[in-house]
Amino acid sequence: MTSLAADGRQELLRVEEFQGKIEAAVAARKDVDFLIIARTEALIAGMGQAEALKRAAAYELAGADMILVHSKQKTPDEIESFVKAWTGKLPIAIVPTAYPQLNEARIRALSKIGMVIYGNHAIRAAVTAMQNTFARIIADGGIHAVDQDLVTVDEIFRLQRMDQIKAAERKFLR
Repeated sequence: MTSLAADGRQELLRVEEFQGKIEAAVAARKDVDFLIIARTEALIAGMGQAEALKRAAAYELAGADMILVHSKQKTPDEIESFVKAWTGKLPIAIVPTAYPQLNEARIRALSKIGMVIYGNHAIRAAVTAMQNTFARIIADGGIHAVDQDLVTVDEIFRLQRMDQIKAAERKFLR
């Protein structure tokens, strides 16, 4: 976990501070299905695997349900090393955005991964699709060619549950 120092630098919270935050979340939890995932920033901060493992163990003791570990390296080596060295009982969550070569087979082989977060792939795919669509509209001089390749407006309304919205409007709007 990071915070901003008075001078604007990001700094790692002390382990004890983050343990307290986890304990507060555990104490406030009202739904047993609500997961408390503790993210260690030690690898991101360049503090090394030993510090990341120490922090993860402290977060487990504080009551976290899962440990999220991330790295800014462009290969998954640091994450794979951390997971292999992890001796705690909690599953690990990872966000392999920076190291796409960490595929499902490699993740399964690690056997301690409980969650994979593909954090920004949907928005990146949406932006790519929008850029491609508007490039086609510009190239074609209109929407006549691209329109047939797009989801229908009816499908958008279905996804938004527009029927429920309209029913609520009929019930409550005067």
